[in-house]
This record gives sequence, C-alpha cells and structure tokens, in this order.
Amino acid sequence: MKPQASLSRYLDFLANERRLAAHTLGAYSRDGMLLGTLSEGRDPGELGSADIRRFVAALHAKGLAPRSLARLLSTWRGFFDWLVRGREIATNPCKGIRAPRAARTLPEALSPDEATRLVAVDDASDTGIRDRALFELAYSCGLRVSELTGLDIGAVDARSGEARVTGKGSKTRIVPVGAPALEALARWLPVRERLAAAGEKALFIGRSGRRLSPREVQRRIKLRAAAAGLAVDVHPHMLRHSFASHVLQSSGDLRAVQEMLGHASIASTQVYTHLDFQHLARIYDATHPRAKRKG
Repeated sequence: MKPQASLSRYLDFLANERRLAAHTLGAYSRDGMLLGTLSEGRDPGELGSADIRRFVAALHAKGLAPRSLARLLSTWRGFFDWLVRGREIATNPCKGIRAPRAARTLPEALSPDEATRLVAVDDASDTGIRDRALFELAYSCGLRVSELTGLDIGAVDARSGEARVTGKGSKTRIVPVGAPALEALARWLPVRERLAAAGEKALFIGRSGRRLSPREVQRRIKLRAAAAGLAVDVHPHMLRHSFASHVLQSSGDLRAVQEMLGHASIASTQVYTHLDFQHLARIYDATHPRAKRKG
C-alpha cells in the first residue's frame, strides 16, 4: 500500500462522502503530505505509536505550536481510523497520543500606579462622573464586567462598605468596597437619579437611561485609558486581574482573593501567584546586587 495512494483515496472520500470544503481539504492534504515526509514514505501500516510520538516531538522541537500539533494529530487520527475501518491496517497508531499542552497565558494586569491613574481620571461631565464610579468599583471589588453592569440600585451598602454581587451560576457573594469607590458612587447617584428612565433599576445607566451594556463599558475604558496616558490596550477584565494581583501582593491571602473574585475553585485563583512571583522577580532584578551577573 503506497502512502500517497492511500492518502489520495482518503481525500477523495472526504470530498465525495463528507463533502468538505476545498480549503479544508487542502489542510488535510498538507497534513497528510507532512506525515508522508516524516515517515520517509513508509507504508502507513508500518507506523506505530512510537513513530507518531517521534514525529510530534520533532515538530514541537522545531517550534510548531501545541494548537497546530493538536490539529495535525486530529487529521492523522482521522486518516488512520479510515484505514482501520477499511481493514487496511490493524490499529490506529495515533490512539491515545495527545499534543503537548499550550503554556498557560498569564492574565495581563496594570501596575498599582497605572490602575490608580486609570480610575482617577478627572472628568466632571455626567458620563465622566459615572465612569469614575464604574471603574473605581470595578477595581475596588475585582468585578467581572457582567457583574458590574448587572448591579442594581441598593446593591452597594455605603454604611457597611459592602456590595452584593451576582456572579457566574447566579451565585451571590458579598465583597468589600473601598472608600474611593464609595465616594465616587456618592457623586454618581444624584446624577443617575436625574438621568435614569422610569422604573430602571440598574446602578449604571447609559445615554438612554437604561442599563449600561458590557460593550459600552469596553469602549469607555479604552477612552479612559487614553485620557490617562496609558500605553497599553486596556480592557475591563484587566481591572479584575489588577485587583487580584495587587491584593495578593499586599496580603498573600490566596483564599481571601478566591472568595472576593467568586472563583469556585482555588485553582482558578492560583494563576495570580505567578503574577505575584513576576512582581517579586522584577524587584529582585532591580535591587539585588547579585541579580545580574556579567559573563
């Protein structure tokens, strides 16, 4: 069984039976040709799991991304499954083989100074007063944008300094609210009362007098970042990441950060320990006399 002949028949099957699009067929063809190149033209029936692992390792060493390797393995697995169903080979050598895991991307966070500059932009317009309260609260409590826009009047208790937040899975949690956020909210509430549409319960409203949308929050934070002179692409979730990172740096209390963020599992919160380590590593590099050695 010649490898190119079996691949050609498999592609015909995908085109005629599965009716895959031309660009998808092209991708399958390239992946199949790569298998033939790596196996040096060996019969597909001669390939075992050790060969497939060696091919994946070689491609990974050359810099092919885990996601691309996963797609490649999926193509090869489908090809060998087809050969097994046609009784052309006995077993699928790709069975049980997975691509290397992609490195977990750390969430982006602002520095404490950048976060302060962002939330404290001075704008006395109605929109500016609202945005100050909006982003002070987001940073003070580490709220998701959906949680922020979902807040109703009465969700924040100024006397106790707490906010009742409804998070994922409709779970409610109580989070502390800092003094700057409470002060910004106190300035916003009279403006909100004047602008809100009849019967509107939302704490934060837009020009229509109705509940502010997450998309508008995304737009407003980018405008605010530009006004603050921040040279980074800021999005609402970055304030949540910044809150978690800064509280963890100050307290070291991972469990408390988990509760304030509303994470069901502490594993979701542990990513911020890596951010904390990066912060410490930067301090070390900048201050320790033996951090940067020559030679």
